[in-house]
Amino acid sequence: MMDAMLSALRAGLPELGVTVPAGADETLCRFGCELIEQNKVMNLTAITEPEAVAKLHLLDCLTVLKCADLSGRKLIDVGCGAGFPGVPLKIGCPELELTLLDSLGKRMNWLEATLPKLGVEATYITARAEEAVADRREQYDFATSRAVARLNILLELTAPYVKVGGAVLAMKGAAGREELAECKNAIRQLGLKLEQVHEFPMDGTNHMVIVLRKVAPTPAKYPRRYAKIKASPL
Repeated sequence: MMDAMLSALRAGLPELGVTVPAGADETLCRFGCELIEQNKVMNLTAITEPEAVAKLHLLDCLTVLKCADLSGRKLIDVGCGAGFPGVPLKIGCPELELTLLDSLGKRMNWLEATLPKLGVEATYITARAEEAVADRREQYDFATSRAVARLNILLELTAPYVKVGGAVLAMKGAAGREELAECKNAIRQLGLKLEQVHEFPMDGTNHMVIVLRKVAPTPAKYPRRYAKIKASPL
């Protein structure tokens, strides 16, 4: 399992134009193997083939390193699930100060038990994104998220964490541009400005990282309660 994953990862890194520190490729794959093993008893991912984990989890997450300089910066992964994209980003850029946030305690307990064995440091927050922001507002250089919600909902959950001058790094699939088109009001109201859309071909489809720069403080009334956000997106 490890050999197949490592081979796929090492083949994909040059194609992406991403370099990682010595030994980081092995640490990434050890995390991938831990994910596959734990998935036998806990629903963490639908992707379980080693080569697919390398491509669709590890390499996909590492695309964010092409879009922002994370070294020495504070990043929060909102709705991190099984640790994506935050954990691969921390392994690929050890100087990153990582916070993982998710509302599901079982996932967070697994991450908190697993990452120290891999030498990966992180802060863990088990809470809903719209509640945890109360004492963490505008404290991070970056907020990122993958496969959590449509962009107009996601931005209300992530933007309040980012300090002015920082950015939301939203990972999206093929529907990313469509979601972006419906977000103009949300972007303006939350103090963001679209900076760039980076596109990466991945297994026959287009994955993208949407970079939204924080240009003004997010009004204190955001984020609203999640039921309200979902029922009436900005």
